[in-house]
Parts: sequence; C-alpha cells; structure tokens
Amino acid sequence: MAIVTVTYLQMFSPEEVNGRTCPDPRFQVLEATVKQWEFNRFLYSLVGSRWAWLDKLSWSEGEWIDYVESDSLRTYVAYYDGSPAGYFELRHDRLNDVEITYFGLAPKFIGRGLGGYLLTVALKQAWALSPHRVWVHTCSRDHASALPNYQARGFKIYQEEYVPV
Repeated sequence: MAIVTVTYLQMFSPEEVNGRTCPDPRFQVLEATVKQWEFNRFLYSLVGSRWAWLDKLSWSEGEWIDYVESDSLRTYVAYYDGSPAGYFELRHDRLNDVEITYFGLAPKFIGRGLGGYLLTVALKQAWALSPHRVWVHTCSRDHASALPNYQARGFKIYQEEYVPV
C-alpha cells in the first residue's frame, strides 16, 4: 500500500502574496462566467489526468451540474494562443474562506514558467472576494513544483496528513 502526503497551506492577507509577472504575452487568464459542467469536466481531465486526479471521474452529470453551477464556485481558464493551457477553481465557503479547489497547467504548458503567474492570478481573484483566508491543498502525487510554487507565492503549511492509497 502506498502512502500519499497531503499538505494543506493557507494565507491570511493579500499582503502575503509574492506575485509573479506574466512571462509571455500570449498567456492570458479569463473567468469562465457561463457555467458549463462539461467544460469543467474537460479541464479537470486535461490538467489532472497526469496527476491521478480521481475523485470526480465517477461523477454523474447531475453531480457535475450541482458542483459547477453552485454560486460559491468560480472557474478561471488560462489560454495560450487561444488553446486551453490550464485552469483554477475558487470556492467561497460559509466560513468566509476561499479554497483554490483545483489548480494546474495542461501537460504541454508545464515547465514554461507559467505556473507562478497563474497562481498569482488565482490569489488576486481569491482575495478580491474579501475572505478571511485563502487555502489550498496539494499532495505528493502532484508535480514536484506544486508545493514550492505555493510556498513561493506566500502560502504557509498548516497541516500534513498521510493517506494510504
């Protein structure tokens, strides 16, 4: 049985953000304001398949619709020359926290220095919702740069757990 380390990170102020500038003018991030569950499912698979994102693969159409059409969820898509290059989802909860629920780049865009900027945009959008805190979790199955990117942008670890898979 393998053990996966899940790391939880948080920040409490927009002043904690150590932002990165956009490294390439062909890279842009836009909010997907028309909620389309099929698009979120596509992004989830495009970005997450390499990292064994499995939790939503068995979801029914109804589960996807409920998730994506929730008033608390916002989806942002990164494009590079018009092609989907990554995405992130923000979920604002009743405790006035914002979670970056999903975050990542499509395989063809990893290693180009785009992740730090994408995370900077995610944090700016999260703090625009005026939360108490912004948080995220990652695991040892994610890209080796995931945890260092979160920490470089200003997140601090507040919990780790070890989960058998």
